Amino acid sequence: MARLWDKGAPLDERVLRYTAGEDYALDERLVRYDVQASVAHAQMLRDRALLSEADFEAVRSALLAIGDEHARGLWRIELADEDGQTALERRLTERIGPAGGRIHLGRSRNDQVLTAIRLYLRDAIEELAAAADRVARGLDALADRHAGIALPGYTHMQQAMPSSVAWWAGGFAAEIRDDAQGLRAVRRRIARNPLGSAAGYGTPGLPLDREATARALGFAGPHEPVTAVQLSSGKAEASVLFELALTLQDLGRFAADVLLYSTSEFGFVELPDAFTTGSSIMPQKRNPDVFELVRARSASAQACLVEVLGVLTKLPSGYQRDLQLVKPPLFRGIDLAAETLDILPPAIEALRFRPDRIELDPAIHAAEEAYALVLAEGIPFRDAYRRVAEKLKR
Repeated sequence: MARLWDKGAPLDERVLRYTAGEDYALDERLVRYDVQASVAHAQMLRDRALLSEADFEAVRSALLAIGDEHARGLWRIELADEDGQTALERRLTERIGPAGGRIHLGRSRNDQVLTAIRLYLRDAIEELAAAADRVARGLDALADRHAGIALPGYTHMQQAMPSSVAWWAGGFAAEIRDDAQGLRAVRRRIARNPLGSAAGYGTPGLPLDREATARALGFAGPHEPVTAVQLSSGKAEASVLFELALTLQDLGRFAADVLLYSTSEFGFVELPDAFTTGSSIMPQKRNPDVFELVRARSASAQACLVEVLGVLTKLPSGYQRDLQLVKPPLFRGIDLAAETLDILPPAIEALRFRPDRIELDPAIHAAEEAYALVLAEGIPFRDAYRRVAEKLKR
């Protein structure tokens, strides 16, 4: 099977397996975006008199049909294709003949892949941010259900100051909303159009209209200069993973609290059987595995980020095949974050606080007593602090 770069020389099958790796399978999620970008590119070629009207109509109709067939599971990218771009162009040419070979004028797989990834990330970011917002709303509802229940606030794992379920849940809700805003802020890095930068040095002699493809695809404008496009590759991906690492870190800290509060020693919260698993040896056990795995996922998210940053470290300018290895940790990080954000709203809904098990140390009001002395007697806070400390010793 011919690939886009094939010039007729035989290729060792081991080379194909090693260089393609899992890339052809990962490209499955990019097919719809590659179709979208290819149609926009073909329309621009037609408008610049680089593609006839008849060829454009044939290309557009075939691309949309091929994309629809892929969405319905009627075909998949094969290892022999090497990647999604080859799979798409091969099917296009098989369907409409030589006109299918005209679509690659003025573009390279380099800008083609980067365009599809940016279109994909635009959707993925919004879906992840919306999922984070749903978790925050779940925490709001938890606070409402348990309004008025006091909870000790801890520092250094010791009871420190009075808090409440509403404050506890509200604090996490605020930070997870902040995580959603952080994800949406990454859109700045995917707002410019890579199409037309080709292999990173433009398309000398071709009258392309990069503004037109930018408008058609919803980009703010072309990514300029063309030499910056491949230098930017991986930065948006790393930014998404950084924000997801922060999100999963917040979720992990929430899960750590739930796990602590659910121990028999604390007993502040309980989980129904539907959100726990059992032990293979101890009949009495119900294990809060969901929250344990949420806690652990923060490490996975950080690993995905570090992997991407490691690939990018000290790469020379221009396109390098190393950049292909950004996809696995990017997609893995997005998927694990999406799964975690999806399971948490029903898991939060299942949480039940037990006020009968929550006891506040009377000394937890010590700071408030010191403040009261300052306000009543006008003494320095440090003097009030010492008086309260002495009182607690008795």
